[in-house]
Amino acid sequence: MALFAVASSSFVIINPGQAGVLSVLGKAQDGALLEGVHFKPPVVSVVDVYDVTVQKFEVPAQSSTKDLQDLSARFAINFRLDPSEVVTVRRTQGTLANIVSKIIAPQTQESFKIAAARRTVEEAITKREDLKEDFDEALGARLDKYGIIVLDTSVVDLQFSPEFARAVEEKQIAEQRARRAVYVAQEAEQEAQAEVNRAKGRAEAQRLLAETLKAQGGELVLQKEAIEAWKEGGAQMPRVLVTGGQSSSVPFIFNMADLQE
Repeated sequence: MALFAVASSSFVIINPGQAGVLSVLGKAQDGALLEGVHFKPPVVSVVDVYDVTVQKFEVPAQSSTKDLQDLSARFAINFRLDPSEVVTVRRTQGTLANIVSKIIAPQTQESFKIAAARRTVEEAITKREDLKEDFDEALGARLDKYGIIVLDTSVVDLQFSPEFARAVEEKQIAEQRARRAVYVAQEAEQEAQAEVNRAKGRAEAQRLLAETLKAQGGELVLQKEAIEAWKEGGAQMPRVLVTGGQSSSVPFIFNMADLQE
């Protein structure tokens, strides 16, 4: 039974998605233990197994932009450990928790500072993809040397100072007012032009009427308009009408009071 126990402790199985580090008498041995069965010295050795599948952690970061505005963000980072580098990870960092707190978190902060310092706070907000691209490039280069492979990042939250928020709101209000002022000015201009056109139309109508009256037969035009106005009830019957007269331009006028008497 004791022999069986010793024999069974002489082997370790590394499952898919794992990598192991063999330590003998407390000293990590070179060469990662990859998927499969591996021999290990009984009693005096131990194997630390690391998960090399995709890991996800959210990491906060703060920085100042090119225009010295405060900007804070929260990044979701998908990464995995390079199986061939787990021995180095074991020697320098130990556990996965240490990797996150001592490597990923501070390098995220530094990478965000690099990306944010290249643009103003407004550019960081309106061109978020550019900000993320610079961040990814900086973070990937920094973590690669630690045996950490960055697969993807996403900006979970991006916040700016209350002062900038007020400035953005005031700017939007000013732009709305400016657009409204332009609209009112255009509307007034259009109305003024319409009034000019109406005035021109009235003047042209009066000019044509004057020419008509001056022409031969103009008296008949006045006579016709007067009769139509009386028929429609839009004008009162004059009290004095004059008829005939070679020199008169009025069609007919005679005294209606005499008729009433």
